[in-house]
Amino acid sequence: MGEWEKEIGGINLFVEDLDQAKQFYQDIFGMEPVHQDTDMAMFRFKNTMIFLNNAAEADKLIGPARVGPPGAGPRAEYVIIVDDVDAVCAEIKNKGVVLVNGPEDRPWGMRTAAFSDPAGHFWELAQELPG
Repeated sequence: MGEWEKEIGGINLFVEDLDQAKQFYQDIFGMEPVHQDTDMAMFRFKNTMIFLNNAAEADKLIGPARVGPPGAGPRAEYVIIVDDVDAVCAEIKNKGVVLVNGPEDRPWGMRTAAFSDPAGHFWELAQELPG
């Protein structure tokens, strides 16, 4: 296997009420979002980013898959930060992984690709883009 960090750098959580979820993180953890827009709020824990994503807009991350309602279907996406998304995608494709989407550059400064494990848990490979 090629060399890439096996560290989870971020977790995408899909929520029905972004304002309520954001308020929960602000109140419970005493933090403000590092970045936010109408569909997402990002909180940075020491070495892990938690992204609260509006479930209705989740297709931007996991499409063509859909987020299931509470209690069913994908509700989170685990993110591994890598130096070269394209190289890691080529490596895992050689092992039989079928990408759900990507690699593609995202407006929040990351290049990402998504895939799921056999049990339906979603994973994203993410590379920080320069600038």
